[in-house]
Amino acid sequence: MPLIKSWVESANSAETDFPLNNLPYGSFVTEEGETHCGVAIGDMILDVTAMETDGVLLAEDDTDEVFFFGEWTDFMGLGPAVWASFRDKLTTLLGEENGDAPELVKYLVPQAGTEMAMPFAISEFTDFYASKNHATNVGTMFRGPENALPPNWLSIPIGYNGRASSVMISGTPVRRPWGQLKGPNDALPRFAPCARFDLELEMGAIVGQPSDDMVSVQQADDMIFGYVLLNDWSARDIQAWEYQPLGPFQAKATATSVSPWIVTKAALEGFRTSTPERERELLPHLVEPGPMLYDISLEVGLAPEGKDETIIARTNYNEMYYSSAQQLAHHTTSGCPMNVGDLLGSGTISGPEKHQRGALLELSWGGKEPITLDTGETRSFLEDGDTLSLRGAALGDGYRIGFGECVGQILPAKSDPFGTA
Repeated sequence: MPLIKSWVESANSAETDFPLNNLPYGSFVTEEGETHCGVAIGDMILDVTAMETDGVLLAEDDTDEVFFFGEWTDFMGLGPAVWASFRDKLTTLLGEENGDAPELVKYLVPQAGTEMAMPFAISEFTDFYASKNHATNVGTMFRGPENALPPNWLSIPIGYNGRASSVMISGTPVRRPWGQLKGPNDALPRFAPCARFDLELEMGAIVGQPSDDMVSVQQADDMIFGYVLLNDWSARDIQAWEYQPLGPFQAKATATSVSPWIVTKAALEGFRTSTPERERELLPHLVEPGPMLYDISLEVGLAPEGKDETIIARTNYNEMYYSSAQQLAHHTTSGCPMNVGDLLGSGTISGPEKHQRGALLELSWGGKEPITLDTGETRSFLEDGDTLSLRGAALGDGYRIGFGECVGQILPAKSDPFGTA
């Protein structure tokens, strides 16, 4: 599909993340301090809450106040038919041939300088481990190449239940956590700040429809509302001591950052691609009926405090072994109900080459091979003051379907809260 032109001129640039082809959904804080629903178009935000209040744009013809509280959860609950019709309305209103455009200018807010808010109420958060390159690298470090993948990895998407309470919007600072640490030569653990703090480059899938029974992969795909960039901050030294036998816990509970704009599944439709050929045949309930991954270019930037950024990784979402639809379908097999607003993390996205690795754990090979930044500094893991920026876009013919940025800066650990360290 070519670029669809808008009367909002900034949306017609090949450089913007937010052309008319995209129309991602977010929440922003108005000058009056209220939280409103908005749609990104070029370098502007269309104030959907204000338009609903004025009767200019409703989610359904007989529905109002869907956007009153300034987040998209109620809208997601209305289902795919409403999602599609609302997108059609927006495309018409913002299209370059719309003669009523002057009446809509008052609903446009500049993105620059506007505070963004969490665009939906997160019900639950589940994080997966679904990139074969990532799983192989990590497994090789700790178990050797012959035992890199767990025995079940090629059969099911492995995951763990995370903390919805610590999911935060892009731009929120992340404080270095405390935890129990035990090195290989330590007789006993100690309580100390994390020394091996890391990022994880992921995509997050947002569940827009509930389930109370098992769903097929196709049904799961139909339930997904859209996608965000996701950084699952990870305390590797805390993780190394705690993870056996039940897996990640406090090491993953500090923070999970998400980008502020939800890129809808509809905007990504033209960028679908297939998961890779299977090394082991999947059971029938996990077989995809069609392409359910997406061709989305991704990058990670690291900027030491007060210094320029270095791009430390470039990869693509199409490197995943399992799609979000497969992850969601698997999640329901136990009878686990899924809710509107559930968030599914893809797991770290890594490609086969070193520069395509989505975590410092891999990039520095467990700290043994520090990477060199453009500033001349080196990093094995994150240092206080570092700012991490995740970016992604599906690249079309003369346009891009972008996600904006997912940004977080590392703050120093608090002073010892118990005086026992």
